[in-house]
Amino acid sequence: MRKITKTRKHRQMNEINVVPYIDVMLVLLVIFMVTAPLLTEGVKVDLPQASAKPIESSESIPFVVHVNAAGEYFVNQETGESVNLNAIQVKAAATMRAKPATPFLVRGDANVDFDAVIQAMVALQKAGVEDIGLVTRSPADK
Repeated sequence: MRKITKTRKHRQMNEINVVPYIDVMLVLLVIFMVTAPLLTEGVKVDLPQASAKPIESSESIPFVVHVNAAGEYFVNQETGESVNLNAIQVKAAATMRAKPATPFLVRGDANVDFDAVIQAMVALQKAGVEDIGLVTRSPADK
């Protein structure tokens, strides 16, 4: 006598289980939501007050030299180490060659010695920058 055996064929599952991917995505979303506000730190500068009209915004990102209360120079909100005037001049010249329409601004602290702001403007002028703007805040922005 012959035994009849049933053989089961195991079919492969052709669906992707996305539940673990959704869990990972939600964890990453929470991490990015917590760390995003921490990335917006900049150089602490107490701007002088002036009642001037705001300049028209342009399409290009401005080149900003920050001068903090201690007279240290920073370029474009780099919060690492301060830079010297020669480094500002080199970076400004490179920016002028790459994008000549870039607006150049000096953002000096209200308590800084005026000479430090002037030296930053002279460094930009030596790099070939003709139009330099000063950043202030309006009295209503307290």
